[in-house]
Amino acid sequence: MLLVLILLVPFLAGLACLPIRRRAWLQALNLAAFVAVGGLAAGLVRQVLANGPVEVMGGFLYADALSALVVGITAFVALACGLYAAGYLRIELDAGNITPRQLHRYYVLTPFFVTAMLLVPLANSLGIMWVAIEATTLSSVLLVTFYNERTSLEAAWKYIIIGSIGISLALFGTILAYYSAADVLGAETANGLNWTVLSRLADKFNPAAMRLAFILALLGYGTKAGLAPMHTWKPDAYAEAPVPSATLLAAGLVNCAIYGIVRFHTLTAKCVGPEFSGNLLIGFGVGSILVAVPFILVQRNFRRILAYSSIDHAGIMVAAVGFGGPLGALGALLHMVFHAAAKPLLFFCAGNVQQHFGTPYFRKVTGAVRTLPWTGALFLVASLAVTGTPPFSLFQSEFTALSAALAAHHFWPAALFTAGVATIFAGFLVHMSRLNLGPAARGAARGRECPWKLAAMLLVALPVVGFAFILPRPLEQLIQHAAQIIQGNP
Repeated sequence: MLLVLILLVPFLAGLACLPIRRRAWLQALNLAAFVAVGGLAAGLVRQVLANGPVEVMGGFLYADALSALVVGITAFVALACGLYAAGYLRIELDAGNITPRQLHRYYVLTPFFVTAMLLVPLANSLGIMWVAIEATTLSSVLLVTFYNERTSLEAAWKYIIIGSIGISLALFGTILAYYSAADVLGAETANGLNWTVLSRLADKFNPAAMRLAFILALLGYGTKAGLAPMHTWKPDAYAEAPVPSATLLAAGLVNCAIYGIVRFHTLTAKCVGPEFSGNLLIGFGVGSILVAVPFILVQRNFRRILAYSSIDHAGIMVAAVGFGGPLGALGALLHMVFHAAAKPLLFFCAGNVQQHFGTPYFRKVTGAVRTLPWTGALFLVASLAVTGTPPFSLFQSEFTALSAALAAHHFWPAALFTAGVATIFAGFLVHMSRLNLGPAARGAARGRECPWKLAAMLLVALPVVGFAFILPRPLEQLIQHAAQIIQGNP
């Protein structure tokens, strides 16, 4: 019942918002739903840690430690975005940047978007997981077009075309995965796409079909994660979508896509050994890091630089899985958690700066910490955290991933990994230090921080700072159990 409620609550909230037009009620319904989902996700984590995997509806919905981790991350990001949206959209409405109709569209579509993201890790069937990831595209594309500008329509067109090609490849990969298992399913044919069935029989699959299935799944779900060279939709979508929606894409959807890749990697590793899928993951992961480097160094738009940062971090997670071993799986999951905490703070601060200064361009913004003291200070904290500056937690996960590469004797990928991450660290901090620490623009008035937005920023700043010093024991246990699943030990 718990798994059903996690999906029903945001879905029913979206339906309930359809006939409502009052902003306060729409806002309250969204917030109430995301608070409830957060509580249900915490309950799922406790249940999985206490009793192991949970399944309902005859195995249609299933949650192990890896599923519970992704559900928990998604619920946290959705709650933070719900808080931030209350202030962000009110300011946009008062300024005349959006209409009540656009506001209504946001509050209807966002719960559906969150429902689709939650279904991804809770679906036992790889086919239903594919449907859920496709549903995230359908529910979020209208959020990318939110402002109805030429640039936002172009970004949405690129998003849906590239995303649709990618998700089609993932569908072919899913079909081939079933084909590779067809001869050994026996009485389990009706449930032949269920993870619980496939994971038990993966060592008997047709190796050639499974190799091709993994390649197609990696290309398909890699497109949704924004791995290079399938990343080209990401900068436009992140720059054009409203900040809460862009945050959900960057800190929520990317984890769902990587979750799909990890499930296929686990099956492929059992079938043909970890080297085949691992080497592909290393190639795409390290390649994504290196592709992000020049764009971050020369970037002029601070909304777009966050997109290239997400490409970098998706590459780190995928490369860590590819490096393999206990350290690789642990590094990938630690990075997933730490990135999901730090990236919303970065987006929220960028949104505040854009709203106050009326521009997303570095050259037009200076001295943010003098004009918006809370935002500027937290912007610096988020920038240090997301670039892996010690003692922030992303340094720990990046070091763990690098240790996995060295332990597996992947010396050249480790060198490229280190060079890419170090260069991004330097370029990102140069941009952000100029934006925040330069002299205030002449005549710039000191801004007033919106309580709703400040509450959202403090909510995510708490784990960003806290994870630098301690990882809560239940979260540590959940990550360790999830890492064992990635290694093929459910």
